Amino acid sequence: MELVEETAAYLDGDGRQDSRLLSRAAALAYAGESMKLTTRLMQIASWLLVQRAVREQDMSAEAAADPRYRLADRRMETEPRRHDLPIALIEYAVRAEKLYDRVLHLDRQMYVEPAEAPANPVQSQMDMLRAAFG
Repeated sequence: MELVEETAAYLDGDGRQDSRLLSRAAALAYAGESMKLTTRLMQIASWLLVQRAVREQDMSAEAAADPRYRLADRRMETEPRRHDLPIALIEYAVRAEKLYDRVLHLDRQMYVEPAEAPANPVQSQMDMLRAAFG
């Protein structure tokens, strides 16, 4: 939540000043990056709120496992960020991406589908002996 607050303060303060100094094309890129950044942070915050609801027993773990409450894989950018964007915006975006990746890892660890255990050949032989000799 600290990153959300820092980012909001930047976008409402120094970020506005920074964006006014940009060319038209860079200002459009700035707007797009800031929207991606805030969306990513809100997705993380929403996921964390669901986890708190589970912890406080306001929501079941089964309900939290529903895909609508889970994080989606982050699309990797195919093009590098514009070099003329303010460095502060880029730094916030990188921090948000790293945090998203960490939370996504937690999501995948917490809600992993149980894989079927491979059959234990010794156990299956023991089961057959037990069935044969009672």
